[in-house]
Amino acid sequence: MPSQADRVELLIGGKAHGDWESYSVDSELRTPADGWHVTLGLKNGSLPASVVEGALVEVRVGGERAMVGRIDDVDKVISHQEHTVSLTGRDGAAVLVDCSAPIFVARQASLEEIVAKVVKPLGITKIRIDAATTTVREKVNVEPGDSAWEVLRNAAEANGLWPWFAPDGTLIIGGPDYKTAPVATLILRRDGKGNNVRHRSLKKSVHGRFSEVTVLGQTHGTAKESGKNNLKATVKDTGVTWYRPKVVVDHEADSQAICRDRARKLLADSRLEGWTYTAEVKGHRIVAPGQPADGKLWTPGQRVFIKDEDEGLDGIYFIMGRKFLGGRSSGQITELTIKEDGVWVLDAHPHRRKHRRGKNDSGIMQDYTGPSS
Repeated sequence: MPSQADRVELLIGGKAHGDWESYSVDSELRTPADGWHVTLGLKNGSLPASVVEGALVEVRVGGERAMVGRIDDVDKVISHQEHTVSLTGRDGAAVLVDCSAPIFVARQASLEEIVAKVVKPLGITKIRIDAATTTVREKVNVEPGDSAWEVLRNAAEANGLWPWFAPDGTLIIGGPDYKTAPVATLILRRDGKGNNVRHRSLKKSVHGRFSEVTVLGQTHGTAKESGKNNLKATVKDTGVTWYRPKVVVDHEADSQAICRDRARKLLADSRLEGWTYTAEVKGHRIVAPGQPADGKLWTPGQRVFIKDEDEGLDGIYFIMGRKFLGGRSSGQITELTIKEDGVWVLDAHPHRRKHRRGKNDSGIMQDYTGPSS
């Protein structure tokens, strides 16, 4: 078993449970609800009364909170050879993904007001908005059938932000910080000296990537100004060296600037999906020369140096996701999902109810040369 200091536990009903046959704790910034899964053998065939579907759970690693949520599933398996149980759960975003948003109409509503109206009735009270400024929406109309996550995401995207949950259960509305210092260096040299990566893979794909993306928009006329139906912006990706064009009609792009930003976002998203570096490292904490062994837990949003001689990588990259894995018969490992630094962008984009059902979710941009350092 792993050392007691790094023990992965579930705190349920005031009691800590551990000693798993296997476990995984998964977190990814773009995934609406992070999840965890554990399996254990039952000697007496019963679980504590507090371990039931829907129970509040705090996932801890070495006594440090890694996730707060509820149990989704309790799955028992009984045979002549085994008696096991599997527990599966998700973080605080689960209720937003599963449930409908409260129905309301609001005028001149700030982002803070919209978020509160959507999430507080569903039991989420710890909210933090990481943005210097946000916009006031002229009108917000939430109708029956809209999921809480969809409404929350649209409100965040209209401000160039994204929602996720912190390990302590706080709902954060913010974005990536590409100015934070790298927390570690991942090394993979041919001679093996200083290597700290157990296994790695690099996937590159042209699927969904384009040499240029063009967004076509329009704006409706008003009493003072005529409508425009020839709004257009094009962005090029110099990383695609042959002609692969994409044209997108976006009814919510009602200005030249929005067309440009939407194109930039779509092209950046295609590049984001086209490059994924996966690294497996020992343990669940960051250990680097000169740092104590009980360093910080690996967390999405951190930045790392990568020195990979086979792939010719020597620079700073962005951790999009991480998965803690381990159990009784295996050591503790962390699987890091890494992307190019600066490629995940969150440009503001409006969402209007009357066009949402049939919109084509794609876009355009000015010349795009890749991520910033």
